[in-house]
Amino acid sequence: MFIPLAGAALAACDDNVPQRPNILLIVADDLGLGDVSAYGSTTISTPNIDSLANNGIRFTNGYATSATSTPSRYAMFTGMYPWRNAEAKILPGDAPLIIPTDIPTLPKMMQEAGYSTAAIGKWHLGMGDGDTDWNRPISPSANTVGFDYTCLIAATNDRVPTVYVENGLVEGLDPDDPIYVDYEKNFEGEPTALTNPEMLKMDWSVGHNFSIVNGIPRIGYMKGGQKARWVDEDMADYFVAKVKNWADRLDPSEPFFLYYGLHEPHVPRAPHSRFVGSTTLGPRGDAVAEADWCVGEVLAYLDEKGLMDNTIVIFTSDNGPVLNDGYDDKAEEMLGDHDPRNGTRGGKYSLFDGGTHIPLIISWKGHIAPAVSDALVCQMDFFASLGKLIGGNVPAGLDSRDISDAFLGKSSTGRQSLVHEAEGRLALRKGDYTMIPPYEGPERNYSGNELGNLPDYALFDMKADPSQMTDIADREPAKLEEMKRELSGITGR
Repeated sequence: MFIPLAGAALAACDDNVPQRPNILLIVADDLGLGDVSAYGSTTISTPNIDSLANNGIRFTNGYATSATSTPSRYAMFTGMYPWRNAEAKILPGDAPLIIPTDIPTLPKMMQEAGYSTAAIGKWHLGMGDGDTDWNRPISPSANTVGFDYTCLIAATNDRVPTVYVENGLVEGLDPDDPIYVDYEKNFEGEPTALTNPEMLKMDWSVGHNFSIVNGIPRIGYMKGGQKARWVDEDMADYFVAKVKNWADRLDPSEPFFLYYGLHEPHVPRAPHSRFVGSTTLGPRGDAVAEADWCVGEVLAYLDEKGLMDNTIVIFTSDNGPVLNDGYDDKAEEMLGDHDPRNGTRGGKYSLFDGGTHIPLIISWKGHIAPAVSDALVCQMDFFASLGKLIGGNVPAGLDSRDISDAFLGKSSTGRQSLVHEAEGRLALRKGDYTMIPPYEGPERNYSGNELGNLPDYALFDMKADPSQMTDIADREPAKLEEMKRELSGITGR
């Protein structure tokens, strides 16, 4: 299916396409298909994201490689399946950089093509060499894998260290109050959620009971750096301001590549007071509304500076949604009729479709005709596809594929197949079918999401059964064997 929308502008012909468009890649955190009103949600409104969808291509079969954030981001920036790197898994906040500094990356390709590059927001791909001193310049970092400017949080907003790192330096650090981080043991005298629950303004449910920052218990232990610690409620405004400040310094003669990693709606969900109560869904819904505001602010500012006419905007999420992810913020109790999975099964952490099936929207003013596409597309393919578009150097041997025609709306055909990954477990999507091999383990994790651990091979017809409720492995033995062979051929397993 490929449905042009009413009133669509003409798609660009090759003669009219600028050689080097700007690229703005916006990646939300744990945002589901059903959290975006352009995908049919009637319980939450995302007008700024919807505007991108209404003026670009909304993909109904857009995928991350992985059901968690570190591996999906690894695939985006390296063009390689994350399961090829054993370190591409959910990282603690003190993990070393897991992207080797000597391999090709998407931002390096952009640099080589003359682009000004920046990474602002969530990172979660490690910093330093494994023995990071947060009080000194941190290297290697995102700056060493292709980004000219960086302002990032090391991991997720529920993990220490709870500080901003700008170009490898902790912002606002007082040298008389050095930072110490440990993921094994606490520092003497430092309060935790277990020892000092009276200090909490947000309750934990599972696992998030270590150091307390801003009244919120985190994963991991931290001491010092009081002046450098972030205030969760101000994080959205902080990063929007950083994007604007960076845009102010751009050389208008150079194209730019900006990765903007939203922290919403990842836990802890602590939106600014402007957004509290803006939805009926509690802190999670309000965090989605805040994320939509961030998108609107950035797009409006770039437009004000005259940059949007030649900017490709990609909006997506790192993985599927989750409700209870370690804090008691009533996300489940206040859900009502809202379905963040949009009818898919599973969600974050899951091999079922909801783990990796994500919103993916691409807009390019005047060059992409508004449309809805069911082409099978993946974030991992940004590397090869954008490389083709800008004439960049795309090395051989990547898992990334050039599906630029699908991304630009010139074709309804995308990938033929895709390996999904969830915490080391693999499944295969090929055409309209998904195959999940057997895996041992619990049916669900603490979040309540089904994990896709099944006792035997399962096969699903995703077109006829998008909710994956009917296993047809017994009815389609030839298709099952075909997909087993293909998965083995790709993975060597």
